[in-house]
Amino acid sequence: MIHRRHALRAAAALSLLALAPGRVLAAEPRTLRIGYQKSSTLIALLKQDGSLEKALEPLKVGLTWHEFTSGLPVMEALNAGQIDLSADVADTVPIFAQAANARITYVAQEAASPAAQAIVVGADSPIKTVADLKGRKVAVTKGAGSHYLLLAALKAEGIPFKAITPAYLTPADGRTALASGGVEAWVAWDPFLSAAELQSGARILKDGTGLSLYKRYYLASDDYAAKHGDILDIVFAKLRDTGTWVKANPDEAATRLGALWKLDPAIVAKANARRTYVVEPVTREGLSEQQTIADAFRAEGLLPRAVDASALGIWAPTKS
Repeated sequence: MIHRRHALRAAAALSLLALAPGRVLAAEPRTLRIGYQKSSTLIALLKQDGSLEKALEPLKVGLTWHEFTSGLPVMEALNAGQIDLSADVADTVPIFAQAANARITYVAQEAASPAAQAIVVGADSPIKTVADLKGRKVAVTKGAGSHYLLLAALKAEGIPFKAITPAYLTPADGRTALASGGVEAWVAWDPFLSAAELQSGARILKDGTGLSLYKRYYLASDDYAAKHGDILDIVFAKLRDTGTWVKANPDEAATRLGALWKLDPAIVAKANARRTYVVEPVTREGLSEQQTIADAFRAEGLLPRAVDASALGIWAPTKS
């Protein structure tokens, strides 16, 4: 009986200690693993200056960075639990991930930048309009935002996709193929687009204006978004502030990014001028073009199944 009484007193004392002012039980350590591509502009700047680590210090969050070659591998890693958050990916990427049953949640978007991707041809090409692409070989990165731009541009002219010959190439290989004559047109996005214009004299045939909004999205795993909203609040705020800084300081931003990417700052400045870098919450209504994109790829047999693009989870920041 005495032992039981002592045990009850000890339990009560521990409870009071946990609740006492100024005494906090140690929290479990938390981490944030970010997947990014080399061209992830805002994340590249945050990684360089260490400001995101500093912002997360009060929450005692450990931050790690994981580089990928393109958006789809980032989504695969996110769904596999290898990372927690993705840097910006093109609008098409979440759709293909969703078709593969990925468990992911929209965290933020960069507002539409339709001119940041375009169909280009060589400076001396006889091709003058999108209609002239009929019967031509066109380089495009399969499943990228630029792929949807090509579908939309052809549809607007009443040209079926099968009327061209697609060459599915990476951006670097697409540019090489255009320069060598291996293809007659190439669909590119910035900064590859601006580099081709300034370095090779590539000519824009048609950009995304009126055809494709070209939003870029940040996503988290469903589980991470559900459990770590306080961390995502800080990430959202830092992304928003960095986007504002890029537009307010175009020369300094171009210099910093040029050094990171080993690109002429003039190329980066041209590319950044065509991106809004306005980071904002994702809304269900704002995903309407995502459904249009999904339907377009499905109609061409490029998506393995039909998807409801608005069915993914949407995380919302505590303060917009």
